[in-house]
Amino acid sequence: MAGNVSCTAMQATSNGVFQGDNPIDFALPLAILQICLVVVVTRILAVILKPLRQPRVIAEIVGGILLGPSALGRNKVYLNAIFPARGQTVLDTLANLGLLFFLFLVGLELDPKSLRRTGKKALSIALGGISLPFALGIGTSFALRASISKGVQGPPFILFMGVAYSITAFPVLARILAELRLFTTDVGRLAMSAAAVNDVAAWILLALAIALSGTGRSPLVSLWVLLCGCGFVLICLFIVPPIFRWMQQRCPEGEPVDELYVCATLSIVLLAGFATDAIGIHALFGAFIIGVLVPKEGAFVNALVEKVEDLVSGLFLPLYFVSSGLKTNIATIRGAQSWGFLVLVIATACFGKIIGTVVVSFLCKVPVRESLALGFLMNSKGLVELIVLNIGKDRKVLNDQTFAIMILMAVFTTFITTPLVMAVYKPDKRTVNALYKHRTVKRKDPNVQLRILACFYASRNIPTMINLIEASRGTEKKDSLCVYALHLMELSERPSAILMVNKARKNGIPFWNKGKNLDADHVVVAFEAFRRLSHVSIRPMTAISPMHDIQEDIIASAERKRASIIILPFHKHQRLDGSLETTRTEFRWVNKRVLESAPCSVGILIDRGLGGNTHVSASNVSSVMAVLFFGGNDDQEALAYGARMAEHPGITLTVIRFLPSPEISREIETKEDPHVSEDESFLAEVKQKFSNVDSFTFEERIVRNTAETVEVINEFNKCHMFLVGRTPEGSAAAALTVRSGCPEVGPVGSLLIAPDFSTSASVLVVQQYTGHDRAVSVSGSITKVAEMREEDIESG
Repeated sequence: MAGNVSCTAMQATSNGVFQGDNPIDFALPLAILQICLVVVVTRILAVILKPLRQPRVIAEIVGGILLGPSALGRNKVYLNAIFPARGQTVLDTLANLGLLFFLFLVGLELDPKSLRRTGKKALSIALGGISLPFALGIGTSFALRASISKGVQGPPFILFMGVAYSITAFPVLARILAELRLFTTDVGRLAMSAAAVNDVAAWILLALAIALSGTGRSPLVSLWVLLCGCGFVLICLFIVPPIFRWMQQRCPEGEPVDELYVCATLSIVLLAGFATDAIGIHALFGAFIIGVLVPKEGAFVNALVEKVEDLVSGLFLPLYFVSSGLKTNIATIRGAQSWGFLVLVIATACFGKIIGTVVVSFLCKVPVRESLALGFLMNSKGLVELIVLNIGKDRKVLNDQTFAIMILMAVFTTFITTPLVMAVYKPDKRTVNALYKHRTVKRKDPNVQLRILACFYASRNIPTMINLIEASRGTEKKDSLCVYALHLMELSERPSAILMVNKARKNGIPFWNKGKNLDADHVVVAFEAFRRLSHVSIRPMTAISPMHDIQEDIIASAERKRASIIILPFHKHQRLDGSLETTRTEFRWVNKRVLESAPCSVGILIDRGLGGNTHVSASNVSSVMAVLFFGGNDDQEALAYGARMAEHPGITLTVIRFLPSPEISREIETKEDPHVSEDESFLAEVKQKFSNVDSFTFEERIVRNTAETVEVINEFNKCHMFLVGRTPEGSAAAALTVRSGCPEVGPVGSLLIAPDFSTSASVLVVQQYTGHDRAVSVSGSITKVAEMREEDIESG
């Protein structure tokens, strides 16, 4: 009876419980339940493993094992209800369909041009990381065939074991490098290049293993499979790239991609999968080859990835891990001999991969710590490993016990990668930069070059940022200003985040030197146009990190580039009605952490469209800037910035100094403020400098309370930008009573962003670097800033 049930085809949909049907006896509702269960379990595990900085693939593999017969599946009622044998075909079909498109996305990540440019060092490391583990895998296969894997085919088993040992998971490695912030280091570049070569070699070896794993046929069949596979690749090389280039030319930047082209691409992927499956390799190879051959430039690829990846990686791909988990039964590993073989497999796999990579790295004159880090990184496994093992299981090359041992080996080697790399390689530890002296805008020598690190998240930040840079360049003297434009990109859990790798590798290199890619990126065009029209040296850079610690990249970049001030976008943007709304709360946390730990001064830019939505050329600049001066270090820094702006021929600067009325001075009993004399001295210096300049105005206003202060500020609300200190000092500032949910912009900044304050002026809130209030270590190392408690935020 059980056999008849398992052979009975499941109907697609039920008539509902009220008609007497049990929904989980039908294919569609059962598949929906399975998908939801898988997503919930894997996401919960991902959250649990996140503090250990483990890639999500670990959570998905472990989730698949837990849902299978190794854990929950021991309960036969659960297993027969949720994952019945007669529903296995539907689950496997959905899983493999999702995997098919995911392998297409993996192919998109690999750029054949970058493989051709791989240096001899990376190529040697890749070969070292393949050859020794491959040899150890072959050696281990003989021991396994003599004991727990008796009766399996010899050559295919040997080849499958060699491939399983020698694989490095390119997508998993990229995720680990991103989490550890190693993309732009020498180790990161070498690891990514070597892993890309390793990935391609692994696919070639896997194709060979599959071709040899046919059963009951003449050896000539395997030869035909290989020849047809090579023929398929050659045909694709000549046919596929021209088709996609034609599509790409009809999808210009900024225009929506025609749905017809997306549909055609997905159809080509499916047809390629059908072709390779018909040949006898596997449908996955066809999808992977198409992904590799798609041109990597232009809007078409980005649109394609956005439309495909969330559904595939979020819903269907985890099914593949569950499908693998249902085939994995750890209970089959019984007795001392089996557990001994598990230890042997893990030890030989790690030894081969790590030692093979480390030895070749030594020969290539890579330092010891970097060599060890490379060895640990190249030891990471992942999805490709699972694909190899599943194909081996389906082809009867691996039995249940060997399959379970190899799955556990893949989990263990990937799990230990991040902790081991963190233990041996910490690139954030830097020596003190002796040349880094000018950490503020205010300085004794005005001829020293001003270095600004201007950060932005999206293209909407760029026009105001460029116009602020134009206003900041001061005189026409060449090289008086150097700007590093840092594009802050969040590393999400989406697989396409790995496509950012090439951008990250060019960190610190002007991206107008990219040739054909220039027209593909409007951010590049904006900065290139500004560079050509001005005397400002701009170096665009890219920081790719998870949002919870992207501030470490900002701080490290400022330290490395010897910036005098970091300019950050405010976490709120202006709506069409003029009000400010929160863009993302995470941006606010980033600003707070940078303010606490920055190695230089910091400015928070509240963007209300300085100069409009386009870049204003130098000859057309006509802006009025206002500095609201109360006193203290931050206000002095804001005035120093404003004084630099006043050197620009198109800038008019007004400085409003707020003085307390006599009654306030009597009411507020304060000790003698050491900043008062410094304020007077600095103000006198600025007034002397601009004494004969018509575009400079200095006013003093006496105020008694917050209302009078607001009234004075309102007189200047037609200006284009206010410059204010984050923490004003003195009696006039002490009289301000301002309640604000944004203490990072200070009391005056809070007044300027209040809903009842009518102005279209942008605001730059400045905090001066003082050297003793900032959480920067003497060694220059960057430490992660702890989360601020909510009460600390409210108290400012």
